[in-house]
Amino acid sequence: MHCSFSRRRLLHSVVPALSAGQLAMSAQASSKADAGKLAMPGPFPGRVVEVHHPGAIVSGKYQAEPVKQMMQKGMTELTGGNWTEAWRLFAQPGDVVGIKLNPVGMPNIISAPEVLHQIINGLNAAGVPNKDIVVYDRYHDQFVKAGFPEWLPAGVRWTSAAKDFELVQQSIEGYDPDHYMDMAVTLPGYDATNVTARRSYAARFITRDVNKLINLCILKDHGAAGVTLALKNMSHGLVNNVNRTHSTKGINVCGAFIPSVVSMPTIRNKAVLHILDGIQGQYQGGPGPRPQFIWEHKTMYFATDPVALDHAGLRVIDAKRISVGLKPIAEAEPDQYITRRIRQPEHIEIAGAMGLGVWEWDKIDLRKISLA
Repeated sequence: MHCSFSRRRLLHSVVPALSAGQLAMSAQASSKADAGKLAMPGPFPGRVVEVHHPGAIVSGKYQAEPVKQMMQKGMTELTGGNWTEAWRLFAQPGDVVGIKLNPVGMPNIISAPEVLHQIINGLNAAGVPNKDIVVYDRYHDQFVKAGFPEWLPAGVRWTSAAKDFELVQQSIEGYDPDHYMDMAVTLPGYDATNVTARRSYAARFITRDVNKLINLCILKDHGAAGVTLALKNMSHGLVNNVNRTHSTKGINVCGAFIPSVVSMPTIRNKAVLHILDGIQGQYQGGPGPRPQFIWEHKTMYFATDPVALDHAGLRVIDAKRISVGLKPIAEAEPDQYITRRIRQPEHIEIAGAMGLGVWEWDKIDLRKISLA
């Protein structure tokens, strides 16, 4: 199946004359930093490892041993080394490593402890002790409600940037005033010349607390961005003032906002590994949980290139949609579950155009592995 974004769309925003790509290119980041060899798209641009295990989930419950096998195979195939060598490529003693989780689909489809524990095991194998591992999501209350603190091994720390979701997200408590992305789009009623209203500041977690980030994302549809995979797990989880991206049925600037945030040096240079948990997926009605649209995909994906990873994930979700009689996301029209006039999965292609990874399908090295 081929994903096509041939239909041109204009943004319904305060800058209607700009396309999503033009708006993304015009966004400004606050700081510059030299990129190391692990900066996006990392040492394996275009490579995506897909690992399937039929026993990964049984009666709605993740199975620890199959997940362990999937993690080990995915990491070794991605890097070419054994388990310890694979993790040493991304982290070494002295690093402080963050792990970005996703609780938004609770209780049905969120980051899973079976996967998280294997990531921590891998970091330990690389010589990173538990005290130098920091698990994070943006909202404290959602993190706790999802049960994440209960899953953490002794010594592993956790943090957040804000107390809970709110419609106006312009407080910078928990965020770093020296690291921001400036884009001339605001919530309705706010002045676009107001820097607080037009900027998204990076969480202190990513700017000050850690020097490496493991991005643990999930396989899910999204009513504005089209999908919420690796790129969106970072863009809407690591900065404030994100509700401006899709604040009404007509305003949707996710196509520009997502790659612009991920391009911030403090994110681009620190997010070194992306693991997409597709053991379960949601193909319609996201980002909130809709159990009727969740399916057991029993597959995980591994990459240093978030663009290639997200393109693969988008194709998986579109294939599932087509199999149940729905249109691909790029062609989907509003319905009782998705009310916005347009969705913007093109944020993935734009991220590729901005150098964050490989978009072109014929250049993506998708390595499919089936276990057991």
